[in-house]
Amino acid sequence: MAEEKKAEIFELTNGKITAKISNWGATILSLLVPDSKGNLADVVLGFDSIEPYIQGAAPYFGCIVGRVANRIKDGKFTLDGVEYSLPINKPPNSLHGGRKGFDKVIWEVVEFNRGETPSITFKYHSKDGEEGYPGDVSVTATYSIPSPTTLKLVMEAVPENKPTPMNLAQHTYWNIAGHNSGNILDHSIQIFARHFTPVDEYTVPTGEIKPVNNTPFDFTTENKIGSRIQEVGLGYDHNYVLDCGEQKGGGLKLAAKLKDPSSSRVLSLWTTAPGVQFYTGNYVNGVVGKGGAVYGKHAGVCLETQGFPNAINQAKFPSVVVRPGEKYEHVMVYEFSVE
Repeated sequence: MAEEKKAEIFELTNGKITAKISNWGATILSLLVPDSKGNLADVVLGFDSIEPYIQGAAPYFGCIVGRVANRIKDGKFTLDGVEYSLPINKPPNSLHGGRKGFDKVIWEVVEFNRGETPSITFKYHSKDGEEGYPGDVSVTATYSIPSPTTLKLVMEAVPENKPTPMNLAQHTYWNIAGHNSGNILDHSIQIFARHFTPVDEYTVPTGEIKPVNNTPFDFTTENKIGSRIQEVGLGYDHNYVLDCGEQKGGGLKLAAKLKDPSSSRVLSLWTTAPGVQFYTGNYVNGVVGKGGAVYGKHAGVCLETQGFPNAINQAKFPSVVVRPGEKYEHVMVYEFSVE
C-alpha cells in the first residue's frame, strides 16, 4: 500500500557542509556550515527529529510550500472562466497551498546519490482537486551540493491535464550565526530589488509595485535587518521585485546577501524566480527547537524566492499559470562564504 511510505531523514555531505533533509515536506532539518575559523554551526531553525514537523509544531520550518506559496486573497481565483475556492487556512486568505500543502505530505525518494557531489530527488504527485487546485501535477525537488559550500535546489512541476497556478517556495528560516544564537536583527542584508509589492492589512499585495527608495524597505545597500524594523509593524513580511542583482548562467540572478558579523558567515542567494519574500519570523513565539533552543520572534529570517503573492488575481504581476505541455522550473542556489 502506498500509505506505508514513512517519513525519513537523509544526509547530504561533501565534508565541508552537511544537510539533513526529510521526505516529509522535502524539508531541510539542518545545515552545518563553517565560519571564518572553520567552526561548524547549524544555520537553520528546526527540530531534532521529524515528529514535531509531522505533528504540526513547525511554522513552515525548512519545507517546500505549494501548490502555491504565500497568500491567495479570500482563497479564490478564476482561471479560464472557472472559479476555484481554496481552504481558508490563514483567515481571510489561503496560505502556502492550504491545510495540507506540499509541506505536509510524504514525497517519494526517486534518486539519492552520495559521493563528491551528493544529491537527493523527491517527487510528489498532486491530484486534481487537491486543496481546491485544478489538475494533476507531477512535482520534483532536487537538493544537491554542487561545490564545497553551496546548496542547490531545483524545483520542477508538470501539469498533466489542466492549467493550474504553480508557485513553489523553500521556507527555511536562516540564522547564520547558528540556529540557537538569538535573533537575526544584527544580521545585515542586501536585497537586490529597487521595488516591492505593498500589502493590505492581511499581508496580501495590493497590486501596486512601489520603489523602496526613502522607505524602511530599502535594502539596495547593505543594512542591518533591525535598523528600521520597528517602522514596519510586526516586522518584514513582504515580496521584493528582483530587478537589480548580478546575473550568471542558467537564468540565475542574485536575490539577496545575508551577513552575520559574529561568525563572518555570508549567504548569497541566487534564483530564477522574479520575487523574494523577506520574512523576519514575526510570528515565531517560544518554539522549542533543536537541542532545547527556544526560538522567539525574529529568531530566523526567511528568503523565499517565488512568483509574486496572489499573482493569480493580479493581471499586472508575472503570471504563475502553467499549462499542460509547459514546465514550471524554479532554481535556488545558496552560496556560503566568509568575509
